[in-house]
Amino acid sequence: MPIEITDPADERVRDYFTLTDVALRTKVEPARGLYIAESEKVIRRALAAGHCPRSFLMGQRWLTDLADLVEQAESDTVPVYFAQRGVIEAMTGFHLHRGALASMQRPLLVAPAVLLQNASRVVVLEDIVDHSNVGAVFRSAAALGVDAVLITPRCADPLYRRAVRVSMGTVFQVPWTRIDTWPGGLRVLQDNGFTVAAFALGDGAISLDDLVADQPDRLAMIFGTEGDGLSRRAIRGADLVVRIPMAGGVDSLNMAAASAVAIWALRPPPRPPAAT
Repeated sequence: MPIEITDPADERVRDYFTLTDVALRTKVEPARGLYIAESEKVIRRALAAGHCPRSFLMGQRWLTDLADLVEQAESDTVPVYFAQRGVIEAMTGFHLHRGALASMQRPLLVAPAVLLQNASRVVVLEDIVDHSNVGAVFRSAAALGVDAVLITPRCADPLYRRAVRVSMGTVFQVPWTRIDTWPGGLRVLQDNGFTVAAFALGDGAISLDDLVADQPDRLAMIFGTEGDGLSRRAIRGADLVVRIPMAGGVDSLNMAAASAVAIWALRPPPRPPAAT
């Protein structure tokens, strides 16, 4: 049976405490092996991807709206908590207008080489600290056929609540992992037959149009932070430096838009139909 929570400090719902404290959550969640999924759509996508719930928290009316999830949770002996709006706000730090939250078990990450085995298009995110940008890139990657995403050690957590929400749950669809060392991790890509393209401004950069016209079979696209862009070490370690042609006196796009343009332009050609 669903369990009502009346005390926002109830230890049974500790997973949901102070969700708006970014600095705290980005340390606590990986350390405790969890992440928070917010909204029915995101929760369903997480479950469809095979992720395991630790518990659910929702407003009382959502017990009916999400009756199938509640029934499955009870069958799996996963606790379902519900509370009044004020209790949830005091507990989490925000108004839960998307109905429900789930504390999910964080899946274990694999070595980059494992994800690269059957990949042809890979995105690498260098030190992207804005969770919204990370989520936006994953949404583009899922929509446009990227096989895997690699993130550097200082990159924001793709499973942080805001990143997951902005991605509309597509962070569960695209395989991803962290590169342990950077930019030394570039060698893993190159050793696996990838041409590494660094997207940056500067002398010697080729046009995106030129790369589209002569695409390698296996391509890794590296994108850097807003403002500073890619580090010099990453640029030096790449095989190519690529720029997106601009007009109207604009020198660059924001990183979420730039990555979407590049991913779309460099999507792999369709495979021919299998012989019958």
